[in-house]
Order: sequence, then structure tokens, then C-alpha cells
Amino acid sequence: MNIVLDLLLLLATIIYSYLEALVKFFIPRRRKSVAGEIVLITGAGHGIGKLTAYEFAKRKSKLVLWDINKHGVEETAVQCRKLGATTHAFVVDCSSREEIYSSVNQVKKEVGDVTIIVNNAGTIYPADLLSTKDEEITKMFEVNILAHFWIIKVLLPSMMKRNHGHVVTVASVCGHRVIPYLIPYCSSKFAAVGFHRALTSELEALGKNGIKTSCLCPFFVNTGFIKIPSTRLWLVLETDAVVRSLIDGILTNKKIIFVPSYINLSLTLERFLPERALAAINHVQGTQLEAVVGHKTKMK
Repeated sequence: MNIVLDLLLLLATIIYSYLEALVKFFIPRRRKSVAGEIVLITGAGHGIGKLTAYEFAKRKSKLVLWDINKHGVEETAVQCRKLGATTHAFVVDCSSREEIYSSVNQVKKEVGDVTIIVNNAGTIYPADLLSTKDEEITKMFEVNILAHFWIIKVLLPSMMKRNHGHVVTVASVCGHRVIPYLIPYCSSKFAAVGFHRALTSELEALGKNGIKTSCLCPFFVNTGFIKIPSTRLWLVLETDAVVRSLIDGILTNKKIIFVPSYINLSLTLERFLPERALAAINHVQGTQLEAVVGHKTKMK
């Protein structure tokens, strides 16, 4: 009898969820304030991280900026201070667990408990698998996903104590769809998407509903990390457009932020297509990027 009631409750919840989503589609979501929040942004010296820092600075957040590039992170910090935000810059190599732990301890002493984390730091080495060096594969996993574990492990306890905070995972469409010559990168981003989903589920199971999670999944972004990316079906995105979507998603507690948003529909349709049709779509899409193939740099 209990299973029947549970199934009926499940059906009612599904119907309610669809109706709620329909209403929210037409009614703008309420945006939260991030004024006074202590925001840690990794990879803040360039691209998405830099512009995200500017947006939080405009909203009167207290900023903690990390990057391996000293000049880049200090330049971002200067601009954030001009926008009126209290800003602390640290040179941190996110591939090093020891540096992460040491820097977090320093942040806690000098700034306080971080309440919003933007795990943005990432690296990529476009190449076919056999041309990719072992240390490049290791580096991509260390920065693109393992760093997320170390950062969250040391910063989440204070969030859980107050049941307040927000964890942002910057992943990629490559965490949902594979692209040739990016095997380690795609694998690390699949892991990042899985990390976000599993962390979201665990926080819910622990009753920590005050800690929000968001995962950014953009298509190719014009940040310079991938040289000359192009495709017939999708436009290469500009960084400011991606950051606008990211900030909007954070302020409305959106779980998955696809940029452009209609990629979600494309990914959903792909789940129902046979392999031959998927191969034809990939051919028509014609994704190209500069990569090392057979130990030579080629446009593929």
C-alpha cells in the first residue's frame, strides 16, 4: 500500500514540477543579493574568471581572487577595487593540493569564511590522445576537477555549519558532448558535471538546502585557450555574454546554466537519436579547432 501512495505522490510531484517550470518560464525569477558575501573565484586573472569578479564587485561582494598568473590576478584585483569591492588577490596553482590547502588557511585568517565558491580555473591541451603528453593529461585532471574536491572539502564545513552558501562549478558543453582531439578535457569536464550533480544530491540528502549549487556549461568561448575554434551550427561565444548568463544563474539559484540555453534542447534530442544520425549531425556541425594531431599542429 505504501508503494502505491509513494507512486501517486511521485506522479503529483512530477505534474506540479512541470507546472511550476511553466509558470517560472513566463515570470522572472527573484534575484538574491550577494552584497557582503565572501566570494572565492579561481582562475580570476583571465577570461570568465576576470569578468565574473567584476560582476561580483559591482554587487558589493567581498572578493578573494586566485590565479597562477600573478600579473593577471593583480590586474583583476585593481579593477575590482576601483569598482568599490574589498579584494584580496592570491597566486595559487590549482593543480597543487598543498597550495590550495595553504591558501585556504590564509584566506580564513585574513578574510573570513568563504560563502560563494566559483571553481573556474581550467586548462586544456588540444591534441589527439596519442600526441597528448602524460603530464598534460594529469594537469587537466588536477586543475579541471581534482581542485574542486580539495577546495570544497576545506570550505564546505563552514557553509554547512550555517546552512548558507553557493558552490559554482564551471564545466563545459564538453561535459555532455564529446569532441575529437579533446579526450582528456572532455573526460575532466564530464567529471566536473558529475561532481556538481553528486554534490547537489548529497547536500539535499544532508538537509543543507541553504547551500545552493550551479554548473556553467557553455559552448566554445573566445578566451584564447582554444585557438581558432569554429563550427557550422553554433557561434563561438564572447566572454561577457557567458558571464552575464552565469551571474543571472547564480542570482536565481539555477542548477545548470547552458550557454546558449537552447543547447539543452539539442542535448535532450541527441539522447533519442541512433548512432548513425549522431554521426551525421557531427559531420554537418563541422567543429574545427587547432590541435596537435600526429605530433603536428593541424586545423581539425
